[in-house]
Amino acid sequence: MSESVAILGLGTMGSGMAANLLKAGIPLAVYNRTPAKAQALVSTGARFAATPAEAAKSASIIICMLADDTASRAVWTGKDGALSMVRPGTVLIESSTASPAWIAELAGLAAQHGAELLDAPVTGSRVQAASGQLTFLVGGSEAALQAVTPVLKRMSKEIVHLGPTGSGAKMKLINNFLCGVQVASLAEGLAWIERSGLDPRQALSILSAGAPASPLLVAISERMMNHNYAVNFLLKLMAKDMRYAETEAANCDVKLTTAEISLALFQRAIADGYGDQDMASVIEPIRANK
Repeated sequence: MSESVAILGLGTMGSGMAANLLKAGIPLAVYNRTPAKAQALVSTGARFAATPAEAAKSASIIICMLADDTASRAVWTGKDGALSMVRPGTVLIESSTASPAWIAELAGLAAQHGAELLDAPVTGSRVQAASGQLTFLVGGSEAALQAVTPVLKRMSKEIVHLGPTGSGAKMKLINNFLCGVQVASLAEGLAWIERSGLDPRQALSILSAGAPASPLLVAISERMMNHNYAVNFLLKLMAKDMRYAETEAANCDVKLTTAEISLALFQRAIADGYGDQDMASVIEPIRANK
């Protein structure tokens, strides 16, 4: 494979994505604000770049996987930003869960450099990133997607083309809005079960086999029961996604009442110090009756 790839951001998701590209033998440059997070990847063949611009200068495909609009904007357009070294014909892939407004702006900036942007956020979390089983939700041109599909396949089980630029970002926010509401309601339901005198394991087995069941309910309820908050999806990032979802839905004249209520629970958990733990920890302030 002749493509040279750069990955900007080596957090929970980016590090797993990068590792799968290295396994496939794809030339890879990596950038992370904290260089220590790149050491394991460098030891297996990645080239560490001190700046986003350095990572981008020889890449035909540049993938960004960061926390939010602010972090994404910084690596693309800030001091020594990647856009300063983008060559015509490069495909930019923004896989961060970003706002459609920022995606539209970034697409315009990419075009000024003769490059093309795909917004391609993912479903899945740490485990799926590490195992190459993500699903990419893609907005942008069919031609650009075809050009990068061999690279995306190395990190995914499915690639879904949803439409023009911004479609992936919109779909991802809808996905995470529904996930956030379910996690918040599960936290309240499990706290209720625990105080009711019911056997929690028995109650959850009924819920997991019945109409409320979902893969998310099964996975998150197990973490909540075991007080296991090792990060699969950061609680503070779910809160951010709920805020973005509220804004985007409002642009379509839809008020996300359940997002507003769920976000309040996530914000309460952040205030109690759980922001950097898994989103399952949203249950703890409810358990404590705070």
